Amino acid sequence: MPIVAPSLLASNFLRLDDECRMLNESEADWFHLDVMDGRFVPNISFGIPVIEHIRTATTKTLDVHLMIEEPEKFTPAFKKAGADRLTVHFETCRNLHRNVQQIRELGMIPGVAINLHTPVQILQDILPDIGLVLVMSVNPGFGAQKFIPHTLGKIKLLREKIDQWSLDVKIEVDGGITLENAKSVYDAGAHVLVVGTTIFKSQDPKETIHQLKSIKTINT
Repeated sequence: MPIVAPSLLASNFLRLDDECRMLNESEADWFHLDVMDGRFVPNISFGIPVIEHIRTATTKTLDVHLMIEEPEKFTPAFKKAGADRLTVHFETCRNLHRNVQQIRELGMIPGVAINLHTPVQILQDILPDIGLVLVMSVNPGFGAQKFIPHTLGKIKLLREKIDQWSLDVKIEVDGGITLENAKSVYDAGAHVLVVGTTIFKSQDPKETIHQLKSIKTINT
């Protein structure tokens, strides 16, 4: 059964309290929060004050994805805001191991995200030190993009390495996941499905989350 992490980037920010209440009442596992700085990606989303308010609205895991330059400058502030998991991009970290250590020492589970053009093999030396790899299946920075199919091969390679080394590392996939392609993503080896537009634009978001949670595969 996949972990379902609705991306609040696709939610209605005028009704954020209602959106959080709906997710609390649903089978969603994590709240996925995309932080964009307008430098690493061509968009600006939200920051620490919004995360602080969301933290007060749920006891579910806050899965914070930093699409920002120099994430190490802000890591303590995201911990204080209530992040449980903090993911930084391989492409923005000059000293990735130090960034990962900082996140873990602050009491959060560290994750590393990779863009479409970044090969999964580049993470080999950091895999034993992290709890999550976020595989981008679209170009980061905007919601409502279409899933890019070659991502499935990257997920399979990553899952093979994680299983081979018996690591406790979750594979999270972010971008363009729908009810139509979610099973193929899960079958490829993903543990966590980040889903935005498909949930928040649904006529019945709770039912959509239920359908995503009901996906079955040989991977457990």
